[in-house]
Amino acid sequence: MRTARVRIEPWTDADLALLRRVNTPEMKKHVGGPETEEQLLVRHGRYLDFVPSGLGCMYRIVLLPDDATTEDTGDAIGDAIGDATGEATGGRAAEGEAVGTVGYGTRTWEGETVHEMGWNVLPGHQGRGIAVTATRLAVAAARREAAHRYLHAFPSVDNPASNAVCAKAGFTLLGATDFEFPPGRFMRSHNWRVDLRGSA
Repeated sequence: MRTARVRIEPWTDADLALLRRVNTPEMKKHVGGPETEEQLLVRHGRYLDFVPSGLGCMYRIVLLPDDATTEDTGDAIGDAIGDATGEATGGRAAEGEAVGTVGYGTRTWEGETVHEMGWNVLPGHQGRGIAVTATRLAVAAARREAAHRYLHAFPSVDNPASNAVCAKAGFTLLGATDFEFPPGRFMRSHNWRVDLRGSA
């Protein structure tokens, strides 16, 4: 089977529907469960504001058809996205099919302003390397555009899939920590980090 390709595209108002598809008990079991509609709308607005405010960038993950060429994968994010090839294999995808989200925002961590990355891949597309490829693309974009030096990810210690994404996408494991997400809920997480000013 041919290797699937993905690209990442900047978040738009139309991606609220994708955010709702991600907001399920299955998808949110490691982060405190689904959000209310009001919380989703606040999150969606924050994602839309990431770039204008300089806080980060959110993307939808688009699974390309098997016959897509390198030229087909170019978009506004730049060459790093146009050259991406996923590890995923399988059947054909509809042109422009959104299969998940990836992106980074800004937070204070241990007294320092850093970026924090997260991702989601919809059921039916998981286990095919899509999250790893999309995360690598988002890290590459952050190296060019992010305001701060360090990019972290804080997956639960009980989430082997997301921890594997971090390892395969080039993050360095700094150890375990107590991490608050959502506000008021602490979980035991692994602290993974990328130095955006270091070598890729």
